[in-house]
Amino acid sequence: MIQAEHLSRLYGDFVAVDDVSFSIDHGEVVGLLGHNGAGKTTIMKMLTGYLEPSSGSVTVDGIVVEEDAMAVQRQLGYLSENLPLYPELRVIDYLSYIAELRGVQVRSAVVGAIAATELEEKALDPIATLSRGFKQRVGVAQAILHKPRFLILDEPTNGLDPGQTQHMRQLLRDLASSATVILSTHIMQEVSAICDRALILRGGALVLDERLDDLQRSGALSLRTAPDVEVARLISGEVEDLGEGNWRIEVVDGVDAQAERIARELVAADAPVYELLPVQRDLETVFREVSEGGAVDAL
Repeated sequence: MIQAEHLSRLYGDFVAVDDVSFSIDHGEVVGLLGHNGAGKTTIMKMLTGYLEPSSGSVTVDGIVVEEDAMAVQRQLGYLSENLPLYPELRVIDYLSYIAELRGVQVRSAVVGAIAATELEEKALDPIATLSRGFKQRVGVAQAILHKPRFLILDEPTNGLDPGQTQHMRQLLRDLASSATVILSTHIMQEVSAICDRALILRGGALVLDERLDDLQRSGALSLRTAPDVEVARLISGEVEDLGEGNWRIEVVDGVDAQAERIARELVAADAPVYELLPVQRDLETVFREVSEGGAVDAL
């Protein structure tokens, strides 16, 4: 549904985005991660057609963005980091104006967007009087009121309290049933809670593109057996005794296949297997390894 091919963007001699390629399927929720200045916002602007790439191309639903940006933008919902709001307008007037610009039925679109973002109690308030969290919700409401097929959100939970954040997570998951979602955030918990995949940028280059389930596997297995079992003698491979029948087993590749082999070896030796699971890594650890220039351990 979204195909970026060899995207680059230069500002004079400065390379903001350096030969980035990826594809995103319909219904995926993808987190775009990286430190400030890594190129996230520049890539999002190129995906929307707001900014032309210096080289490369973006195709959305078969349409080349550079050739017909308006056709792509009609299907797109976009929330920039700097909220696109008119503070002197009331919430309902602002959303009505956006609905008119979008060419959709105003009343039903506005009512649906207000309900989805739980803005009913603030609908008649001037935007200038709202807290940062409610302004953020108004920004999301304008991005979704025309029921876009593609949604690009820059820091969508910025300023939200824990309850509002939980609601926003559920809203994004619901939107993924009918839309492709790309979100940029500095909050790793958001990515873990919402996203299917993570794209990590460093210095304008794409350094990692992985599904979260695979990304968080460490390349090791956690085994729990009886305390008197001599695991190091019974199975092949590098093992670490953690005490009380707990072991860490390093694997080179094919975690599932290695787990099956180890289970067979232990059962053949009449050793009890209480637990045998892949060791999960924290996403923050993975992000730190990659964004600081390290390599992700073999999965």
